Amino acid sequence: MGNPLYNSMQNHQNGSMFGNLSTFFKNLQQLKQSGIDPNQKIQEMLNSGQITQEQYNAAAEQAKQIQAMLGRR
Repeated sequence: MGNPLYNSMQNHQNGSMFGNLSTFFKNLQQLKQSGIDPNQKIQEMLNSGQITQEQYNAAAEQAKQIQAMLGRR
């Protein structure tokens, strides 16, 4: 099945995160339903080298932009 969060991060790296925003949220929902803490999973991916600090920073910035669009802080 693969890691849905990792796949979303890869989509972000390829410049298509906003194009696949629906898929991204669906993947986050799957993680939550499986009992996995997305923040913990991202930290594990960062620690293991699955994603780089640059990918993490870019994804975090996009998350802030999404939250601003949704009116959340």
